[in-house]
Amino acid sequence: MTEKKPGIIRRTFSFLGRLITGLRLVIVNGVFLLMLLFVISLFANKKMPTIPEQGALILEPKGTVVEQLSYIDPLVDFMGDNNPREQETLLADMIDAILLAKDDARINSLVIKTDYLMRGGLSKLQEVAVALAEFRHSGKKIIAIGDYYSQDQYLLAAQADEIYMHPMGAVAIQGYGVYRSYYREALDKLSIDFHVFRVGEFKSALEPFIRNSMSEPAKEANLTWLNQLWRQYGATIAQRRELDVEDVNTYVNDIDKLLARHNGDSAKAAVAAGLVDGLKHRDEINQYLIEVAGADDDDDGNFQGIAFERYVWLKKHELKKQQSKNVVGVIVAAGTITGGKQPPGSIGSDTLSELIMQARKDDAVKAVVLRVDSGGGSAFASELIRRELELLKDSGKPLVVSMGSMAASGGYWISALADFIWATPTTLTGSIGIFGAFPTIDKSLNRLGIHNDGVGTTTVADAFRVDRPMNPVAARAIQKNIEHGYQQFLSIVAQGRDMSEEQVADIAEGRVWSGQDAERLGLVDGLGGLKQAIDSAAKLASLANYRDQIIELPLSPKEQILRQLGRVFVPPMQGVFGSPLPSQLQQLLAPFKEASQFLQSMNDPAGLYAHCSECVAP
Repeated sequence: MTEKKPGIIRRTFSFLGRLITGLRLVIVNGVFLLMLLFVISLFANKKMPTIPEQGALILEPKGTVVEQLSYIDPLVDFMGDNNPREQETLLADMIDAILLAKDDARINSLVIKTDYLMRGGLSKLQEVAVALAEFRHSGKKIIAIGDYYSQDQYLLAAQADEIYMHPMGAVAIQGYGVYRSYYREALDKLSIDFHVFRVGEFKSALEPFIRNSMSEPAKEANLTWLNQLWRQYGATIAQRRELDVEDVNTYVNDIDKLLARHNGDSAKAAVAAGLVDGLKHRDEINQYLIEVAGADDDDDGNFQGIAFERYVWLKKHELKKQQSKNVVGVIVAAGTITGGKQPPGSIGSDTLSELIMQARKDDAVKAVVLRVDSGGGSAFASELIRRELELLKDSGKPLVVSMGSMAASGGYWISALADFIWATPTTLTGSIGIFGAFPTIDKSLNRLGIHNDGVGTTTVADAFRVDRPMNPVAARAIQKNIEHGYQQFLSIVAQGRDMSEEQVADIAEGRVWSGQDAERLGLVDGLGGLKQAIDSAAKLASLANYRDQIIELPLSPKEQILRQLGRVFVPPMQGVFGSPLPSQLQQLLAPFKEASQFLQSMNDPAGLYAHCSECVAP
């Protein structure tokens, strides 16, 4: 009898578990259906949102401009619980909206609103600038408004015909730099040994653990691409504002003298420097925009306009019936490369491989553009992705890579075999190198009176124990493995770029290159953005009529409904003005977020990493 009781108990708890799970599913689905009915009833007597007969396109990016939106539960997204400053803005939506609006007779102007933009990135904003130039050629006016302009905000605003700012605002431009914290002395004080294995003179990802300062090779390499990016920034501002590049440099380097001449008034200083056309209070800006774009039909005192997110969705819905059946598939690879399945905003080897396989097996997809925005990560995960791309090419479908802000280390590993590689002049790429690391804390423990001893059957039985000294046999083996990984990297690049391994080695060593230099060195084929990449992929596939389509994993019916409702009913004037302080605080926290992402990527089964920690695109 006593032997049967555990079985009865197990079955009882198993039944209760299934019952609770079933009830939970019923409740969750019931709540979802009730919410859906509520939404339908809420909008049943209202007209669906439409594009106004006459009005401005409102380009108001929020948070960080990204290649791929991070995963957010569709219900949370629909309910709008996210603070605008913590949001992300999809680069493709910005560009698509601008290009669609330039030929739309209903759009009479474009208003750039930058107050909620936290981080755009030079490379991404250059692509937006190209689209805005096309819009400007249509003869429609572009006006930028803001309380205050940070460096990225001003780069976007500078694409406008007119720039206005609040009388208490400022244009805060500070240039580009790479500054890191170094921990060697702290590790010595803690008696922690950080064993670093690497190949490449310029592969400085782990320098903070073995040095107290940046090495001279790292300074040389970093300053090269930083200067190139700064020249691009200054030239862009100077060209748009009809200034000399030296005027921009003087404004930044001698801002203290300029403010002294204007009694500390940063707004007047920006006007005097030619960076801003005028100073207006919010009501004055709104009144001016009413004169340009027209008054809101609801007679609420605002100018007439439509948010670019809503506009691009509605416009694409209008054009849906005219779309070609031939597809150029766009696969986004954004984030740190890790193994397994990862949500959007990160690159999981299994997830991305599944998308590539999906594109390979879809007969409608005639060519593929891989949009890369990654500083790398796991070498093993990178190789799994590269192999799937190789199979895509073997199927006869052209593969074109479009590099975003960065495509370095593992990001270049997965790009090298493409038929054609596009980058912007300020893309950070290359960083062809491999490293590994292993910390030991035996000395720290010894200082505390904790000692480790024992026996083993082999020379490496105690390898990879953090409480023992680094095993010399294991250390030599790791270094050899790192060197092999580096040679494999060189071989992959040489085959993909039709170069010898010696030629690749001359420009490798972990060195980071700008897109401008990468084209000169043969690491990329042309300078351009995603649009150029899509057009070239279609040309390689001999397509006269085609459409581009993002390749994504399918959503559940519930997720699809909530996502579409969220896109249609997004408030058009959400977050019109705001203080820049929270965005500045988030910029200060950005390095900690990036460091956390880097540590999370340390899951390579072979302990080999193709990661570029310098490639934090300005």
